[in-house]
Amino acid sequence: MFLNILKITDNIATVAINKGGQNLPDLMNMHVVFENGTQRILGEVKNIHENTIEIKFLGEFLDGGFRTGILRKPSLDSRIRMISEPELQTIIGTKTPDNFLLGYSPLYNNYPIYVKINELFSNHFAILGSSGSGKSCGTARIIQNVFANPEMPVYNANLIFFDAYGEYKNAFSNLSQINSNYNYKFITTNKTTEADEDLRLPIYLLSLDDLALLLNATEHSQLTILERTLKLVRIFAKKDEGALAVKNHLIAKAILAILYSNKTSAGKKNEIFRLIHDTNTPQFNFNTPVQGVGFTRSFSECFSIDSNGQFSESVLINEYLLSHLDDSLEESLPNDIQYFTIEDLEVALNFTLISEGFQENDALRDASTVLLVRLHSIVNSNNKNLFMYPDFITLEQYITSLVVKQNNRCQIVNINLEGVDDNLAKVVVKIFARMFFDFAKSRPNRASIPFHLFLEEAHRYVQKDNDLFLIGYNIFDRIAKEGRKYGCLLDIISQRPVEISDTVIAQVSNFMIFKMTHPADLDYIEKMLPNISADIIDKMSSLQPGTCISFGSAFKIPFITSMQMPNPSPYSSNCDVANAWK
Repeated sequence: MFLNILKITDNIATVAINKGGQNLPDLMNMHVVFENGTQRILGEVKNIHENTIEIKFLGEFLDGGFRTGILRKPSLDSRIRMISEPELQTIIGTKTPDNFLLGYSPLYNNYPIYVKINELFSNHFAILGSSGSGKSCGTARIIQNVFANPEMPVYNANLIFFDAYGEYKNAFSNLSQINSNYNYKFITTNKTTEADEDLRLPIYLLSLDDLALLLNATEHSQLTILERTLKLVRIFAKKDEGALAVKNHLIAKAILAILYSNKTSAGKKNEIFRLIHDTNTPQFNFNTPVQGVGFTRSFSECFSIDSNGQFSESVLINEYLLSHLDDSLEESLPNDIQYFTIEDLEVALNFTLISEGFQENDALRDASTVLLVRLHSIVNSNNKNLFMYPDFITLEQYITSLVVKQNNRCQIVNINLEGVDDNLAKVVVKIFARMFFDFAKSRPNRASIPFHLFLEEAHRYVQKDNDLFLIGYNIFDRIAKEGRKYGCLLDIISQRPVEISDTVIAQVSNFMIFKMTHPADLDYIEKMLPNISADIIDKMSSLQPGTCISFGSAFKIPFITSMQMPNPSPYSSNCDVANAWK
């Protein structure tokens, strides 16, 4: 069938073929070997003409293995033949304890394709494809195949699925049937079964950066407000005597600042009463007795305005306020994590805005109001439930609680964000990502507890955001660049790669791309991945559902892979309109 090499240009050989009056087998995308002595160079058929074919060089068989790329071209008198089965196994793997079944090759009669767990899961990887191309089914099948391998139990896996539509519950809920030591956990905002768990994020574990994202901060001045708020809420939420003295000092200082402002007496009174309404102690509330010489006034009575427009008991109230001032107490404001509720946070933010005079500054008034309105809207909506955590828990304890269910270790944790609006869902995923990253970084033995963050509909979260300007980094960009060495890994699943952060895509080592037809996405993939060839791009638009192109560091060469349907399947099928209409 193959005759001789007619010419070699760049990385392609033009080879004469002999039909011999016979119909040639379908050679397109098949692999051939150029053999000359000990040299064996692998090529892939790219174009077929009347009497010639064009074959692109892919790599070389060396020392019992395969190496991508070639140092020297084959000689013109090389023998040309189809790839042998042992050579094919060298490229697409064989069944071993640390390999798992990825899928099958439609080019080679559904020959099984195996991938090393380490080579795929030790790096960030992406599963991309248009809607309906098979991304969710492919993802579910990969994980099912990993867990179904009895020779390689994965008891210590930590696969965290951020599930935009609750698709994966059906695919993984029977995980324990594979192995009684395997467990699955479904965390959601809308429980439907007893086994489901409520999604809860302890508000006190949020960092300043998390809080800025939650409240849609856009200016650096807002970070100053939030930083002060975090300091105050940690003391306001405490109930001990030491905390009470600090609170009284802060309230007295804030009231004095209002008294010495240039507002009218009525304006000062309103501001002071508002502050006492939100933040009060036994020493500072409307009915607190203030003792004068031979008489007593309630705290609120001290602010009665006389006929001259002045406070009737200004001297008395000043003396009372000064008796509670102690600047040394501010040194005891805690910086460590303390328990508080989201209502405590709103009180502290209100107190900060009044006591620090942020609302007196025209430039800061609007910025501070945005924070207050956003926080108030969360406190007075169902989203408040997300941040209601009953007890104090450390970050380490919280992460541990996520991967444990009824004292059993859970290898797959499915966090369902179906009931959360897009803006808040993005923030929640970023907060979780930051927590897992910080936890992974804090391990004494680096990368000893790897976490895989599966981001379904990743374009909703991993975007080109304002984070870099505001807080100096984007958590997904940081994990993409640094997470691999700490064992915090991103698994991107998306139908719109063009909307995903360039930094994240650039750090992805392995890709499985299902059918993609949008020109912008195809163009983006071609530009972002310099090693991807034009023929791979061409193949993407003509793939069948459930079939993908696999390439990257885990694959010797790009391979068309046919994925089995998962069993059971995720909830990702199309609506059955015909039956629904009956």
